[in-house]
Amino acid sequence: MSTLPAQTLAPEALAPQQLLRRLGILARKRMGQHFIVSRSAILHILDALALSSTDLVVEVGAGLGALTGFLAATGAQVVAIELDERLCAHLTSQFAQAGNVRIVQADVLKVVPASFLPARTVGYKVVGNLPYYITSAALRHILSWEPLPKLVVVMVQLEVAQRITAGPGGMSLLSLMVQLKGQPSILAQIPPGAFVPAPKVRSAVLKIAPHPQPICSREEEEALFCLARAAFGQKRKALGNSLAGAPALSRERAGALLAAAGIPARARPQELSLEDWLRLARLYLFLLAERV
Repeated sequence: MSTLPAQTLAPEALAPQQLLRRLGILARKRMGQHFIVSRSAILHILDALALSSTDLVVEVGAGLGALTGFLAATGAQVVAIELDERLCAHLTSQFAQAGNVRIVQADVLKVVPASFLPARTVGYKVVGNLPYYITSAALRHILSWEPLPKLVVVMVQLEVAQRITAGPGGMSLLSLMVQLKGQPSILAQIPPGAFVPAPKVRSAVLKIAPHPQPICSREEEEALFCLARAAFGQKRKALGNSLAGAPALSRERAGALLAAAGIPARARPQELSLEDWLRLARLYLFLLAERV
């Protein structure tokens, strides 16, 4: 594990309660603000990132700057994105003398790499403590960025991390979305006391290693989610029935599609693997092409 010295963190970042009082800031519940205070959790994140001075890392939701300080200490170029204007003012002051830190006030759900990455950036990493209520949307947005990051390490709710890494039997739209873009793994479980204010749930450090090359075309991806949305919208039903809700599919056509893919019509959507969904998507596109 990384062994960065404690002094790489600004002293004030190690005492967020006092800092918040000094700044006159209350954590905004509606923004899901839970500031990380555990050095152990931070070191888990740093170990996964394996940063060097040649890296560029984008931090999503920099908060009070605790993690930002450690990121900067590696010598990597740091782009710290924060929506809260009060925290942006604090971060700008805290890292005013750091030549490798850039503070960007923006909404992660709207920002695009072209607005903060230097021209001709070849590769970059993404890290962040994602607010629980936007985790799915944030991951979906980040994993759609062009260019795609070469590594994503985020703090998320443990239950969500378990859903993301699930295999057949526990698949969901979220796990499909993430696994289509990369390989997810849970690196560590983090207790509520690692944050201020403490959330009511446990968290996890989640690593996503994007695939070196896309595993399907954009057209196949769209077809996959067209089918998956219909299926998971009625996930208690057998696929032979629920897939009939997708465009151009009757129950008979859905049954034929499943038979061609070698999938039982009585199967439920959560039981299928990513490979099953890709096979269905390709056959679905072939069926649509026949109807033109």
